[in-house]
Amino acid sequence: MDDASDLQPWRIHGERTIYDNPWVRLTLVDVEPPGTKRFEHHVVHLQRVAIAAVIDDQDRVLMMWRYRFVPDRWGWELPGGIVEAGEDSAAAAAREVEEETGWRPASLTRIATFEPMIGMVDSPHEVFAGTGATYVGEPTEIEEAGRIEWVPLAKVRDMMARGELAGSGTLVALLHVLAFGKPSVTSAV
Repeated sequence: MDDASDLQPWRIHGERTIYDNPWVRLTLVDVEPPGTKRFEHHVVHLQRVAIAAVIDDQDRVLMMWRYRFVPDRWGWELPGGIVEAGEDSAAAAAREVEEETGWRPASLTRIATFEPMIGMVDSPHEVFAGTGATYVGEPTEIEEAGRIEWVPLAKVRDMMARGELAGSGTLVALLHVLAFGKPSVTSAV
């Protein structure tokens, strides 16, 4: 195995925007990997996202059954969405849970930050897990969910096997909860 000190990052000579709007920015980056010719690499830049797995005292997770038009399919997802400029990620996760489901989480703990398509898409995802929630009323983001349910964690593996969980943030959060259990250290949101 080579010594890590011999490794070099790619050189970035510049970047130009091809398309830009509030949700997505497409750029061409002039890059030069070590020992290779320069070339332009497409990069998709998306907003930072916060996702939350809220678990109740009966080991059920708060989920939404929703339609996604891009893959033209229905599936189960955890609540989540874009972190607004200047907003704390945990506060964004709690806000998204309440807006999309009508439930206010009692606490959330950050469990992971990841990039779902590292190398081509810049899209930081921050994943939270929490315990307990209070029903505060109907969701305000009515287009988000076809159905809102507390799903037993015992059913999650079968849901994965049936392909009912497709979103990367949902999968990361639920796999973490299945592997490590409910978060024991929580902070109020």
